[in-house]
Amino acid sequence: MKLSQYKYDFSPDMLAKYPAENRDESRLLVFDRKSGKIEHKIFKDIIGYFKEGDVMIFNNTKVFPARLYGNKEKTGAEIEIFLLRELNREQRLWDVLVDPARKIRIGNKLYFGDDDALVAEVIDNTTSRGRTLRFLFDGDYDQFKAALYKLGETPLPRWIRPKVEPIDAERYQTIYAKVEGAVAAPTAGLHFSKHLLKRLEIKGVGCAEVTLHVGLGNFRSVDVEDLTKHKMDSEQIFISEEAVKIVNTARAKEKRVCAIGTTVMRTIESSVSTDGMLKPFEGWTNKFIFPPYEFSVANAMVTNFHLPYSTQLMMVSAFAGYDQLMNLYEVAKKEDYKFGTYGDAMLIL
Repeated sequence: MKLSQYKYDFSPDMLAKYPAENRDESRLLVFDRKSGKIEHKIFKDIIGYFKEGDVMIFNNTKVFPARLYGNKEKTGAEIEIFLLRELNREQRLWDVLVDPARKIRIGNKLYFGDDDALVAEVIDNTTSRGRTLRFLFDGDYDQFKAALYKLGETPLPRWIRPKVEPIDAERYQTIYAKVEGAVAAPTAGLHFSKHLLKRLEIKGVGCAEVTLHVGLGNFRSVDVEDLTKHKMDSEQIFISEEAVKIVNTARAKEKRVCAIGTTVMRTIESSVSTDGMLKPFEGWTNKFIFPPYEFSVANAMVTNFHLPYSTQLMMVSAFAGYDQLMNLYEVAKKEDYKFGTYGDAMLIL
């Protein structure tokens, strides 16, 4: 597969600027791979496609306020940093993106908040845009994190809209988010409400939770035509014994196992036994899924409508079939589905 195959006619007008009024009332396009049937539903109708003993797998990562605004020492130039990854808790070391990056050098100090509540020193240039910062903070770790949360902003992608609004603090987060560490939300999960999850539980649909802390790999563009040459950034994942038991029990009984989003699919496909069963794992994954690819664990998935050239679009095309997915996107455009983070969803069976 080539990068150029993942272009489609796209307009910013297709993007949802705001979430649906109610989480589970986004629109849902349902595609059955065996029959080719396409249906148009409301997201909460998803319950009708699952039976007792089926399982949904959720990514329970939690987004933290990763965007900070500050000033450079001496010049006072305005800078923005995007916290990517905590490297060392005791030393307050973080990998970050800096904008504008060209004027930031090793040794520069950066000041954040009124009365310079936080100060950071640049100690390494790791990539063309990336830096490693050491935060100079005298308090304990809880005080340091409180300062970050007070000064930080919800890291809503800029292509949605330029300014973060109060609604984003709640809605750019799944209702089941538990494990802090993501700089972007696992967007397929944003459609689930407490009421819908309860209805699924009552029906006997199982729930397994895994963790993938969404990081830079979620934003990195593909800049090679030959997809085999693209390298994904590593992201931290956790698959517990409990999740493995729930998923493998359903697989053994030939039940429906549904990955809620591309981050879940990457996670579970990163730790599979030779007989196609899920294995416990704690570590990092840089798995890049694109056609042709044989999936081992999930036989259904929920996903949003992704942007052209994105790695998420490539993964979903491997699951749905390339020609089928590109046709589904044309159908979605004609039916005025909304694309992107706050957009509508698709269930692929």
